[in-house]
Amino acid sequence: MSNLELFKSFASKKDDQIQIGNNAVIYTRVSHHSQEDNTSLESQKKYCEKFAERRGLNVVEYFGGTYESAKTDDRKEFNRMLSYVKRSKNITYVVVYSYERFSRSGINGASIADDLLKKYKVITLAVTQELDPTTPSGSFQQKILFLFGQMDNELRRDKTVTGMTELLSKGYYVHSVPRGYTNLNKGSKAVNQEIVVNSEGALIRKAFQWKADKNMSVAAISRKLSKLGLDLNERRLLEIFKNPFYCGLIVSKMLPGKVIQGHHEPMVSQKLFLKINNITAEKRNHPETHNLNDDNMPLKRFMKCGVCDTPMTGFLVKKKGLYYYRCRKKGCKNVKSAKALHEEFEAMIGAFKIDDTYLDEVKEAVEIVLETVFEEQNENKKLIENKLNEVIRNIDSIDERYAIGKINDDLYNKFTSKYSAQKVQLLKDLEDLSKTSSNLKKVTDFTVKMCSKPLLWWKSSRMVDKAILQLFIFPQGIIYNREMGRVQTFEINSFFSLIPEIARLVVKIKKGDSINFDQIPALVTSAGFKPATA
Repeated sequence: MSNLELFKSFASKKDDQIQIGNNAVIYTRVSHHSQEDNTSLESQKKYCEKFAERRGLNVVEYFGGTYESAKTDDRKEFNRMLSYVKRSKNITYVVVYSYERFSRSGINGASIADDLLKKYKVITLAVTQELDPTTPSGSFQQKILFLFGQMDNELRRDKTVTGMTELLSKGYYVHSVPRGYTNLNKGSKAVNQEIVVNSEGALIRKAFQWKADKNMSVAAISRKLSKLGLDLNERRLLEIFKNPFYCGLIVSKMLPGKVIQGHHEPMVSQKLFLKINNITAEKRNHPETHNLNDDNMPLKRFMKCGVCDTPMTGFLVKKKGLYYYRCRKKGCKNVKSAKALHEEFEAMIGAFKIDDTYLDEVKEAVEIVLETVFEEQNENKKLIENKLNEVIRNIDSIDERYAIGKINDDLYNKFTSKYSAQKVQLLKDLEDLSKTSSNLKKVTDFTVKMCSKPLLWWKSSRMVDKAILQLFIFPQGIIYNREMGRVQTFEINSFFSLIPEIARLVVKIKKGDSINFDQIPALVTSAGFKPATA
């Protein structure tokens, strides 16, 4: 009888066997900076060191030692610790005071600890919750403790939000105080806070008064404050003017739809605050309208400034009842009457008009040109059809040879599968080409039909349809060239770029000239079928 002990060296080893060492790192943290100065961090470190000494562990590095909220695991010191243990080949333990010190993100924290164990053979141990995560029961208990940490977070958050909402409803401010105020009892409870106007606030109060009494522009107020040593840009200043806190009131997302009288010092009166906001709502630096679908300004955003390539917007001068387009870029003075620009744009669209008498001839000519242009597509279609016929013949041949017993089941299945896949792909390619041809015909019909009355189509369309039509004809939009005093475009849809030249040739029929449509492609596409510039 053979001695089985002699064969032990050949036995399989466990793939996930952990090589137990004694090197460890310690991670400590507190949730908030207000805890930094007490003994929490030192206590955690002390207990972790005693635990390591009792277990015979060699502490090689310390991490944390500061405040890091564990609600999420995107923490600087925490991630530095993870990177260190993953790179090191000789760390076996991460020691923490409790699992909530490691993470309070619930299943995500459990996943990180599990990942350390399974991928890097690093065990996470807690001083106050001793268990063995390498066993099924220990791993289960560890996950439960992580979930308890997350649940505790949610309960604390709910309790905190409820408390903050209650304080706000009583007029006590619980957020960071706005610019121009100081909390004399910072760090104390909300009911004991004393929020007063500071030296910056005295200047902000003047800003309110300048706006109310002199109706100064926000830009002018910003510049004036800057000279007095207070830098507030226009956006920030507008936010201040619209914040009821400055007139003694409290509004908060935690109290939707409510306005509460606050206990803090008002900077300005409520009457002055309302006056300011009536001014900012009714008066603007530019007498402009922001109706994106204003029928009087269909070229907004579609037309760009020829100076700086910025989309142009529109505005109404109410006293004159006249509309204008202007460049949106600050400092650019490109402004033009909407009436004049509309007349130029209408002339551009009108250039595509075809006399009804020649519609059929133009359509025929366009189709001839497009057939030439898409000749390669037609050649591809023929190639695909030939290849498809070849594949079908191969399938028939395989079926026949299999039927008479010249090939076995394996070969039959192999080649049938191969040719069937080819057939499916070729049919799909052929269908795609057919769809393209069909779409091409629809576009051609629409283009020619629209060119019978292009201006009428554009003028009678709704705003949304105008925008579509404009982009269809001029894919890159148009520009207003101030130096030349005219509207221009860099690209015309290929279908439309054919129309003027073809129409000119077709008109010769009226004069008795003979037109050979076969010559049109060479005439029209001599420049490589590139869009023309209007």
